[in-house]
Amino acid sequence: MRLALVQLNPVVGDLTGNAARILAACRQAEASGADLVLTPELSLWGYPPRDLLLLPARLQQQQQALDGLVAGLAARDSTLALLVGIAEPSAGAGLPGLFNALALVEAGGWQVVARKQLLPSYDVFDERRYFQPGRTPALLELERRGRRWRLGLTICEDLWVEERLLGQRLAGPDPIEALQPLRPDLLLNLSASPFAPGKAELRQRLAGSAAARLGCPVIYLNQVGGNDELVFDGSSFVVAQSGARLCQLPCCREAQQLWDAAASPAEAAHNPDPAPDPDPPEQLLRALVLGVRDYAAKCGFERALLGLSGGIDSALVAVIAAAALGPERVRALLMPSPWSSAGSRRDALALAGRLGLTTATLPISPLMEAFDAALTPALGDAPAGLTAENLQSRIRGTLLMAVANQQGQLLLSTGNKSELAVGYCTLYGDMNGGLAVIGDVYKSQVFALCAWIDSPAAAACRVDLGLPAEGELVGAAIRQKAPSAELRPDQRDSDSLPEYDLLDRLLEALVEQRRDAEQLVAAGEERAVVERVIGLLQRAEFKRRQAAPVLKVSGQAFGSGWRMPIAAR
Repeated sequence: MRLALVQLNPVVGDLTGNAARILAACRQAEASGADLVLTPELSLWGYPPRDLLLLPARLQQQQQALDGLVAGLAARDSTLALLVGIAEPSAGAGLPGLFNALALVEAGGWQVVARKQLLPSYDVFDERRYFQPGRTPALLELERRGRRWRLGLTICEDLWVEERLLGQRLAGPDPIEALQPLRPDLLLNLSASPFAPGKAELRQRLAGSAAARLGCPVIYLNQVGGNDELVFDGSSFVVAQSGARLCQLPCCREAQQLWDAAASPAEAAHNPDPAPDPDPPEQLLRALVLGVRDYAAKCGFERALLGLSGGIDSALVAVIAAAALGPERVRALLMPSPWSSAGSRRDALALAGRLGLTTATLPISPLMEAFDAALTPALGDAPAGLTAENLQSRIRGTLLMAVANQQGQLLLSTGNKSELAVGYCTLYGDMNGGLAVIGDVYKSQVFALCAWIDSPAAAACRVDLGLPAEGELVGAAIRQKAPSAELRPDQRDSDSLPEYDLLDRLLEALVEQRRDAEQLVAAGEERAVVERVIGLLQRAEFKRRQAAPVLKVSGQAFGSGWRMPIAAR
């Protein structure tokens, strides 16, 4: 049997458009001799559809889309079978009223053949709000090429059951164990699993464990694309019973690949050799580029705008934006104040030149003077200290929003995760924007990623992303500069914060590992520093609640998966 693995990039809620994409994939698969087409979890809806699932009209559209798929196959007298992810209405009266399900679609009709058993409701997931769990294992029998195939069917979380690999697992049944007495010939896992560092390797280890337990190959098919703050990396694959990879689809790119389930060692040439996984910095860069590209496209933006300061954060966002949208569709504003160094202005212009970005320079000194004059009567004196520094940021934020509004651009905010964590950012200033591109990337990671981008190791990736292949992009002058917001003379970030290596180590422990002060002190950290960072993290919650959506590229981002109260002790 030949299976077409369709690593699909759906648009959430676009049932008609997604069905058309699936039907186009079916036509391509049939032309290449496929028998069965696989699409990701909830592929008709795009993942996650969230409260769109609660709209009855959308469920009617799903019925029409499924009937359209049947008609599309019937019109070609196709013998192709298709597995598509749907939201199946429950026959009962209780809530929630849906199953996360798979439908088998053929020219003669469609039927539900599997229901998801383990429903995640942690981090960014909230499936128990919408779905009931399936209760029984799913085995699909298909007659193809003179053989009756027994296909075990699982959906995303149903594969995540190995406590020895995960540390802990979702409470509930073990869908892999339930399939063991049914002796499947293949296990299919159709997923929508967001990107996180190291996650592609973990998925392969989980699939390898399932393959060993069931004594059969495992096909893992993942959604690809950016949907709001989530980035799905694809990275689909097939593993043998031994755990060896037999097939690998690309990271962060739509793809369709044929895999021959009946291939013997002598026939292995029919299946292409699996490509190696990209290095971690390349995976991170590709995920960020994909997140920006899809957020802009799916929200209807053709162009983007950012403020370019000559610092490393805005430099990295500029590189990502140029790769995501093309440099001709990215504009940068330079907004120097009296405290902006000549070096920073020079570095910003040089970076824009290397990337091919259009720039405009809007000095803010006259606006700073006007604000001072306007506020002095109310304050009894000119704004000073933190108030004056925040005014500079808010002036810049206002200018950026005005240009973005006038020219219909997506404003990209350039703050990093370290700043967002401790509140080293200004509401209605540098936090302005429609998307926080690197809001889930710590400052130390920003430096490391920029160093990799400027290294020879990144050359092939840069070419693939449409960036210049030769020479530095970010540039040594920017990478080696001491971090500074340049809001007052000789300012350094270290005047207000611990050094970033220390700060990021503490933040990772507090945010991603959920460790407390006593655990960190016991591990050797200085109590005063730990308690200061915890205080900053807690006090900044109200700022984060008002931030632009943050592209999630870590195990724990600030966003829908971070649910801390604002008014709390």
